[in-house]
Amino acid sequence: MRIIGGTYRGKNLLSPKTDDIRPTSDKARESVFNILYSKLNKPWDQINLADIFTGSGAFGLEAVSRGARSVALIDIDTASAAKNVALFPNEKDKITLIRADAASLPRPKQVFDIIFMDAPYHKGLSKQALLSILKNNWLAPDGICVIETAADEKIEIPQPLKLVDERRYGIAKFWFLTFEN
Repeated sequence: MRIIGGTYRGKNLLSPKTDDIRPTSDKARESVFNILYSKLNKPWDQINLADIFTGSGAFGLEAVSRGARSVALIDIDTASAAKNVALFPNEKDKITLIRADAASLPRPKQVFDIIFMDAPYHKGLSKQALLSILKNNWLAPDGICVIETAADEKIEIPQPLKLVDERRYGIAKFWFLTFEN
């Protein structure tokens, strides 16, 4: 597992020692970032990103490497992400670790331009997290929420969110959501 773009391109990340964490593949992560580049309405240095169900923190740390203003890594267990965050001492002011259940998120200190969620597959956790994001105002009005699920998994998208794109990469599907206009 490694950073695939930006300042830290090629930097190796520590792989989790547990089967409970399933990092997004490098190829899929690169594809998602390419799609995000085409959909963003501001530069990366103005982007605040939340990585929910962060696991190893790879997605959020990729955003740091690409110049994100700030990144919040959220999970019930942040130990694996903390080990990878320690590999980025020059970026410590940009990265926040938050220990929280995605189904009952606390109120954020700021809204996020991008929220990435990679819940354990086939457990129905993505919808619970989406409801918590909406209830606690995590997503900026012009923000993008990206959800990774198993390719055969369905999710119910709560209003006022709408699906604007979806892509499949191997065993994973990525759902791109925005607020309805």
